Amino acid sequence: MLIVITLMALLAGLAYPSATAGLDSIRLRTASDQIVTFLNTAVERAERRQQVVELRIAPGENALSARSADLSFDRKIRVEEPVRIVAVEPPLVNAISTDEQRRYLIYPGGTLPRIAVDLQTRDGRKRQVMVDPVTGIPHAQTPPEDKQR
Repeated sequence: MLIVITLMALLAGLAYPSATAGLDSIRLRTASDQIVTFLNTAVERAERRQQVVELRIAPGENALSARSADLSFDRKIRVEEPVRIVAVEPPLVNAISTDEQRRYLIYPGGTLPRIAVDLQTRDGRKRQVMVDPVTGIPHAQTPPEDKQR
């Protein structure tokens, strides 16, 4: 009985790191999909209602928010741990830190700014959510340097 329990403990110890890495990978993909949906909702709101939508990305709070000028549209999402917003591109020229809140305006019928939100887990897995300024469609991708994992 002691040998069976020892073998089970050994197997559990070997399987635990890969199981937690798999869970973190799922959480990263889920967080990036939530941000894509959130950005798509803000863009759709600006187009359908012909209202300017202000998009705020706060890496320090690990959150995004969007609101219209008349406050009829006010949404916020928080990215849950272990996933963090590590960078927002394009970088600010005179930025003191990368945790500064970024603001973008989405105009109806206008060209969207190039926005990229970099997400990362504790173990270093990365994913990037981008808004293509030509098509106006947000999408998520794995950065090239992280594809080797």
